[in-house]
Amino acid sequence: MIKFSKKTYLYKIYTWMPLIILYISVFNEFDFNYLNLEYFSFNFPFILIFYFSLKEYHHFDFFLVFIAGLINDTVVGLPLGISSLSYILICIFASYLRNITIRPHLIKDWFYFLFTISLINSVNYSILFLFFSFELEIVFFLINNFFTFLFYIFFTTIFNRYLKGINE
Repeated sequence: MIKFSKKTYLYKIYTWMPLIILYISVFNEFDFNYLNLEYFSFNFPFILIFYFSLKEYHHFDFFLVFIAGLINDTVVGLPLGISSLSYILICIFASYLRNITIRPHLIKDWFYFLFTISLINSVNYSILFLFFSFELEIVFFLINNFFTFLFYIFFTTIFNRYLKGINE
């Protein structure tokens, strides 16, 4: 594990790493189209926001998450505020789970995450289809939901190591 002195600038940058990664991911909007994998996509910002909102990470401010959603809408070309609403709803659901949970359990968090992203993707689909007349295929939302759900466990192990490195 990497050990930092708490007074260095490198440590301060390391503690802000989740937000930096969130902004890089919304600015980049990485897609797997060049790999010719048509039915593969996952939403990394959903995983990142849910995990760090659930763990009550002190540098993960909800206002900065809201701004990241606005940037995501601008980059992707969605109506302004759709991603921000999604990101803030994820923060709210994760905060609710954190407050009602006596003993955290990875599998319970994982299935609650499935419920949360399913609800948010259905709200996104409904808003975009009904109010903005976007031509969307529900299959792509389901695939994205499925792979985001599967990758949550993988990224949780990485994020746990990150938090362990900060707390040591």
